[in-house]
Amino acid sequence: MEEEGVDLSLINEIRSVLGNEFSILRSPGSVVFRNGNWPIPGDRIPDVAALSMGFSVKEDLSWPGLAVGNLFHRPRATIMVMVKGVDKLAVPTGNVISYPLENAVPFSLDSVANSIHSLFSEETPVVLQLAPSEERVYMVGKANSVFEDLSVTLRQLRNRLFQENSVLNSLPLNSLSRNNEINNLYCVFQLTLTFWSLKADLLFLSELQVLRDISSLLSRHKHLAKDHSPDLYSLELAGLDELSKRYGEDSEQFRDASRILEDALQKFADDMYSLYGENAVVELVTVKSFDTSFVRKSRTILEVKQEITESPYNLAYKYNLEYSVVFNLVLWIMIGLTLAVIVVCYNIWNMDPGYDSIIYRMTNQKIRMD
Repeated sequence: MEEEGVDLSLINEIRSVLGNEFSILRSPGSVVFRNGNWPIPGDRIPDVAALSMGFSVKEDLSWPGLAVGNLFHRPRATIMVMVKGVDKLAVPTGNVISYPLENAVPFSLDSVANSIHSLFSEETPVVLQLAPSEERVYMVGKANSVFEDLSVTLRQLRNRLFQENSVLNSLPLNSLSRNNEINNLYCVFQLTLTFWSLKADLLFLSELQVLRDISSLLSRHKHLAKDHSPDLYSLELAGLDELSKRYGEDSEQFRDASRILEDALQKFADDMYSLYGENAVVELVTVKSFDTSFVRKSRTILEVKQEITESPYNLAYKYNLEYSVVFNLVLWIMIGLTLAVIVVCYNIWNMDPGYDSIIYRMTNQKIRMD
């Protein structure tokens, strides 16, 4: 019995590690993703996003899923949606390419956002990073003015759900909408803002509302999708995870919510892809649960300073990322100048003194005048 329990726990652990997926819902022809079952480490997903947009990364990515595309025609936007609480979603497999995700650890696209800001600081591109479950928002550039009316906190999203054009009016009848608690939710919400028994339902519906509002706001400002600066959208959805904890993965509510989310993601991908003129990469990351054993422990600055000691060997400092560029510039400029000096010296050394050139003619005339 103990061996069977160990085997079952090992199988569940393997499924939790290898069951997660990284999917490409939409991609232009300039970005080539190959079909295959190549696993991608969770901490290298930001590098995949950066390379697909034409940015460089610190470490080379030896992953065969991303091929070399058109370097002179990069996508206008990258839209990444991360769904927690499920290892995969049944999205239509027509144009979708999926890869197994290994070592699922928390990640962020801050490095990609920093690259966009440093290269396109004057054009103020749209950078939008949202996590409604944690009430975390990061908007820079044109996103500050365009998406300023976007509901991002849970309190704002709850109020947004009870407006006339909210997502509640278009949801199909299922176990969630048939629940009398949802129908009377507005009355309960007026009495208290901490109605925790329906927090999972509210969070899930709020995230659906965020997906719809982003595409709706962008459709009213289509000029943002036609500029020359790339845009970045990063969304974290944890409502499905909360529903699985409340109702269970085998419940009718969880199955209905999964189908609703699949349809919402499909429509969101189609809308964003068409708004950017079919020149955007839409990516989906589904994570059942993060593996905390692969997360590095953070250290304070004081601890790092204590570890740094002076080397007795008088070693040089480490080269930065711009070393190869500076080295090639200095090398070829010095080679060019050296060749130019050699050619000039050779011609001067082998110059015929009796050659009746303009130099000697002017010199002779000057001598005659004297």
